[in-house]
Parts: sequence; C-alpha cells; structure tokens
Amino acid sequence: MAQAKRPKLRERDIQGMKFFEELVPMLERLHEVGCQRDKAGNRQLHFDEYCLLVLLFLYNPIVTSLRGIQQAGELKKVQRILGCGRASLGSLSESVSVFEPQRLIKVIEELGGKLQPLAKDPRLKELQQTLTLVDGSVLKVLPWLSQAMLQKPTDEHKVRLHAHFEVDRHVPTRIDVTGGTPRGEDDERAVMARSIEPDHLYAMDRGYAKFTLFNKIVAAGSSYVCRVRDNSAYEVLESRPLDEEDLEVGVVRDEIVRLTGTSKTEALPDHPVRIVTIKMTPHVKRGGNAGPGSDGFLRLITNRLDLPAWVIGLIFEYRWTIEVFFRFFKHVLGCRHLLSTQKQGIEIQVYMAIIACMLISLHTNRKPTLRTYEMICLYFAGWADEEELFAHIEKLQPNHS
Repeated sequence: MAQAKRPKLRERDIQGMKFFEELVPMLERLHEVGCQRDKAGNRQLHFDEYCLLVLLFLYNPIVTSLRGIQQAGELKKVQRILGCGRASLGSLSESVSVFEPQRLIKVIEELGGKLQPLAKDPRLKELQQTLTLVDGSVLKVLPWLSQAMLQKPTDEHKVRLHAHFEVDRHVPTRIDVTGGTPRGEDDERAVMARSIEPDHLYAMDRGYAKFTLFNKIVAAGSSYVCRVRDNSAYEVLESRPLDEEDLEVGVVRDEIVRLTGTSKTEALPDHPVRIVTIKMTPHVKRGGNAGPGSDGFLRLITNRLDLPAWVIGLIFEYRWTIEVFFRFFKHVLGCRHLLSTQKQGIEIQVYMAIIACMLISLHTNRKPTLRTYEMICLYFAGWADEEELFAHIEKLQPNHS
C-alpha cells in the first residue's frame, strides 16, 4: 500500500522562532566553518544555518525528516528569522561532510554556564564534586529499506552514544559518538578515559569497571562510584560498622578492600578503595538484551572513603536518570530518526539535541519533561499561543503554589 503523502509545510505551521533568539548569536561565529574550499564564495548553506534547521526539526512535530527541513527552509518566515536561504536536499545531505561538529561543544559549554542547579538533593550536599552519570546507548543506522528488510542490524549499522549527564542541572553536558563496535578506541572505557575532568564524581555501571580507568579518574582529581561484577576478587582489609540509615536501605557490608585482579598483567588500583554491598532483588538472565544475572547483591566500588555507605547507594540509584534521558532523547526528541548517516551529521544532530534540552531548561528553569516538550511542540506548530506557553511554564516554577 502506498504511503500517504505528507501535507506541505505552510507559513502558519511555523512559529515560536523567539525560542532561537538566544542561540543565534552563539552560532553565528560558526558561519564560515567549512567554507575554506569555497574559493568562489558560492556556498548557500552554512554551518550555523544547518544547525538552526536541525533545531527546528527537533522542536516542530510537523518537520519530521531531512526533506521536511528542506521544505521549511523554503518558507520566507524561516529564511527571515534564521537568516538562511533555500537549500537543496542534496546540499543538506552532503554539506555535513565539511562541517566541524566539535565546534558546537563550545556553544554547549557556554549554554551550560548559564544553567543553575535545578533541585540539588540535600542528601548529597557532602559530595563537593559534580555528580556526573556515565552511560552509553546504541542507535541503529539503516539508511536503505532493503537493508532493513533483507538483513539483521549489525554493528556496522549502528552508532554508539557515550553520554555524561550532570544530575544537579539535569542536562547532558557531553555525548561522544563512536562506531557500533565497542573495541579499541571505541570501547566505552577508552572513550571515558579521554573524557575525564577534575572535580567530578562519576557514577558508572559495571561495563566501566576497569582498574586503570579508576586510577586515571583519581589522578585527574575526581572520584567514582562503579558497580563491579558479582565474582570480583578482593581481600577485606577492614569491615566498617553500619548505622541505622545504612541498614534501612539494605546495606549489608561496608569494607575497605585490596583488589587482587583477574590477571597478572592487569594494573590494580593505586589508591585506597572500598566496596559497599547492598541487598537487592536477584536478577535472572533470560537471554536477549536483558543484561547479566545477579546473585541478589549490588557491589559498588568507590574511592570516596568519607561518605556514608547509604550515600554511596543513593549515588548509584541516580543512574536511572540517564536511562530516562536516553528515552527522552530517542523517543521524545525524535533522535531514533537520524537525519544523516555520516558521522559528522550524526554528531551535529546529537549536539543540537543537547542544546535543545538546555534551551528548555533555560526557558523553564526546570528539567525537560515530556509535558513541557509537548507544549513547546504545540507552540511551534501554531496550536498554542505564546500566552498559553508561558502560562504552562509559570506552573512549573518551584515557587508556584
């Protein structure tokens, strides 16, 4: 059955361009990126214009594809507000090869500097470091329908996102894009080792459990809380007493340990470590992507000897937040649909999705949620006016009764 033809985008379907006003000056500095080879000065689509069109795709539910972006670029209203001209579908598709996605990191850092902590958990006031969640997620890249029909997705048809998510500001501050095969330089631990910053506390799952990575984190002036495997080998040096709060959350052991490693060639931690063991519901592996089984105990390794055991457990509990973000990223922002199959194009879309989240936080002073995103989409599609949008935002304010 032939697919129904999408309705043509109209001027009245595009509004809310004031949302872009704060970002436009930041992106203007990227206007000439990729123009080095354009000696004749004929380039019609510039880096900053492409980024703004991608942001329009992320915010406007009517714009659902690269062809939709091309159609939006033909509208006088879009051209006037974004300062861009018409661009062919081929230009939108191929131009990403000359752009430099890494230049958007500075824009993300600048926007991040304007974000204030939204709702710092008072139970984590003793951290004195930025709590940062680290995890990865896979996106499928199947550019041709025939591939999707005739063969199963392989690592060659995927990209892996490696994200750093700050809990207090509730936004991702970094996402690295690598190939789908987690080996060598694309291994999640290798990517993490290249991303370490000082004064952070990194919360990670057991896929990141590597002693050399722990050593690099500590050497950089940061710390970590990481789940380790059930069969981790270590010698107990000291058993620490548990208080009532520890017992309430299921802590059964708090121990200073000496790790013995799994091979003679593996480097061991060069700093004191502890393992906090918490009773949990046993998980039985049932095949597929259900994850490894568990013996009913969560083992968390950390170099933070000063924090109560129950706080170590609370830090790891926050990891669900980054899972929620990935769901928001894929299912709400629409990033399951990649506008480009080129690495540069994927990175631009990922970075602009981070910027989209940051702009929502800046305009609402609250974390991005499905309801707020839906209201913004209704506004951009012309179904809600500015007064209704700001009424929704006002209801979100922390001091609203």
